[in-house]
Amino acid sequence: MDTTQDSRPEFASRYPNLASAGLGATIVSVTDDFFAEAPRMLADSDAVFIPDKYDDNGKWMDGWESRRKRGPGHDHAVVKLAAPTLIRGFDIDTSHFTGNFPPACSIEACNLPAGTTPNDTTAWHPLVPITPLGASAHHYVGHDGDHVWTHLRLNIHPDGGVARLRVYGLAQPTGHAEGEEFDLASLMNGARIAGFSDAHYGNYHRLLTPTVPQDMGDGWETRRRREPGNDWIIVALAAPGHVERVIVDTAYYKGNFPESCSIDAAYLPDALAAGPDADAMLVTASMFWEPLMGRQPLHANRVHEFTDIPEHGPVTHVRLNIHPDGGVSRFKLFGRKTA
Repeated sequence: MDTTQDSRPEFASRYPNLASAGLGATIVSVTDDFFAEAPRMLADSDAVFIPDKYDDNGKWMDGWESRRKRGPGHDHAVVKLAAPTLIRGFDIDTSHFTGNFPPACSIEACNLPAGTTPNDTTAWHPLVPITPLGASAHHYVGHDGDHVWTHLRLNIHPDGGVARLRVYGLAQPTGHAEGEEFDLASLMNGARIAGFSDAHYGNYHRLLTPTVPQDMGDGWETRRRREPGNDWIIVALAAPGHVERVIVDTAYYKGNFPESCSIDAAYLPDALAAGPDADAMLVTASMFWEPLMGRQPLHANRVHEFTDIPEHGPVTHVRLNIHPDGGVSRFKLFGRKTA
């Protein structure tokens, strides 16, 4: 996967953020958020600083900020992730917190059944030890564990402000029954981006989200192609399945939507099980995949639904081809899981 345009660690570009309020992540509890309410920390947008903005408690800050601690202990916030997550890394972002950032933080996690929340008896497992933080900076911390977590506890030592908490990883939902229709390409169901020709604009992970597009930056958009060929993006599906209908949404792309699209597919269960380790192979292999949907015209700012999908065997990976270039806000493949 080409990440040359992204200076972040690989995990922060390869995986989506599942501490996203837009995807359903929430603050379950917080010890103190006197100066800035903790839910701001989960906003999808980058933190901003507004010099002359104040509220009743003082300077308005875009993030979570506790008051100055005058006793023992430290502050913490408990976050419910958007889905059970196999975590691959964190970004503890203190942007715009200069004289009020925490000197250090640590992160713990737990895995709870759906519908339950942490309490005094919850067993927390350390994921990030006490780690120094600096002023107005991104602090990236990788994580290689193989456990799935539903909740995190961000501890700040002893107090202060965090602009954004990003948690990068793969959604690991409880699964769908065989024969049940669901979106095989949704990252909330475990699908992921495995490669692309270009992703110069926007946020390509948003292509696979179930959310309503918000603007032209909320999707996958390539630069203007100045050579022969077309752009493409490869999706590893949530599970092997049969595709029955396709949605390609060009919301907000008006002067930059693709002229048309097509889809190729393959059945590669070993590659699906291998996960990101197989991604480099997929790019080359995709040149020989079979057509799943022939070339179809696209239009500006429109939801396109295609239901005339030819009969096919189970598929695990698809390549969405856009001709020649442009932007797509959402891509959905509704179908049924196969054994």
